[in-house]
Amino acid sequence: MTPAGKGPFCPQCDQPATGNFCQNCGATLGGRFCSQCGSKVAPAAGFCNQCGNKMAGDGGGGHRAAAVAAVGGRNLPWWIAGMSMFVLILFVGISKVQPSGPVASPTLGPAGGAPGTGSPPDISQMTPIEAADRLFTRVMTAVTQGDSAQSQAFLPMAIAAYQRARPLNLDGMFHLSMLNRTAMNLEAALDNALEIVEQDPNHLLGLAAAAEAALELGLMDEAETHYRQIYEIFDEESQRQLEEYDMHSRILLALKDDAEAFLAGR
Repeated sequence: MTPAGKGPFCPQCDQPATGNFCQNCGATLGGRFCSQCGSKVAPAAGFCNQCGNKMAGDGGGGHRAAAVAAVGGRNLPWWIAGMSMFVLILFVGISKVQPSGPVASPTLGPAGGAPGTGSPPDISQMTPIEAADRLFTRVMTAVTQGDSAQSQAFLPMAIAAYQRARPLNLDGMFHLSMLNRTAMNLEAALDNALEIVEQDPNHLLGLAAAAEAALELGLMDEAETHYRQIYEIFDEESQRQLEEYDMHSRILLALKDDAEAFLAGR
């Protein structure tokens, strides 16, 4: 029997769990829960009615609707371009190269299991950032393959892994922002992107992540600010010899066009 007074429990594995997905088995929890006290919270609530904790977002539904409404009419071509860029970001994410070469299929855990059964990567011998990067690759591979079960199972683990690996470099912050956007933790995704911009105001990946998160939150003026800066600095900034620019070069190739398309519709 589920213990009383201990917070929400996963309906699949009956383990304590908070958020949108179970941290133990990856099952959808079917609700929205406070990350502070574990109480169930109404979908549109801004604060937990038990402890007063500020909620991270509304699961994306309200924000996405606001974004769609804001980009109607003459901004529709830009909206399509922006969403295309997000798909491109997810695709490029799986091509990240580890120090030892391209990421191989994750090894089986002690319990064994056949390939493709969802066994987690063997991260016991990795540094925190290596483990986070491996989980990032696992999530993005699942997303691009349309494997929602795998992406839901590993997404909370990947986000938690990057949090444990802090302090992160700018590429790590970019990955964390991508993961939070994938999980529809839009405020967190924007905060991650703004951390990059605070450290390096002209960082193209940080500006791109901030613009995309602001769009999905319906913050069109903020999205415009980031895209205008991208457009103005792109030619010079893209020549910087940054490792993350090289790893995500396909994103940069589309970025100026996306910024120009957005600004043309404003």
